[in-house]
Amino acid sequence: MSSAADGCVHLDRLAPVDPEPSADGCEECLRMGDTWLHLRICLTCGHVGCCDESRNRHATKHYRALGHPVIRSFQPGESWTWCYIDQVMA
Repeated sequence: MSSAADGCVHLDRLAPVDPEPSADGCEECLRMGDTWLHLRICLTCGHVGCCDESRNRHATKHYRALGHPVIRSFQPGESWTWCYIDQVMA
């Protein structure tokens, strides 16, 4: 996949191997005893957080706190990525 063609240069900066997921569910929701709708994985560090449709929006909060720009769906059968900085899906 060519990230330049997708409009995101940040994909080229990621490690060539997918990070190991940090949890089987949203880390913060699990600690809080809360629920989520969909999961996202940070492609920089492997943090698993909940989507923006979920009440807590932990994936976006992770980006805002640490600046890790690219996430991927952590849902079975989905393989899309999203860059927060460039606001593009690949």
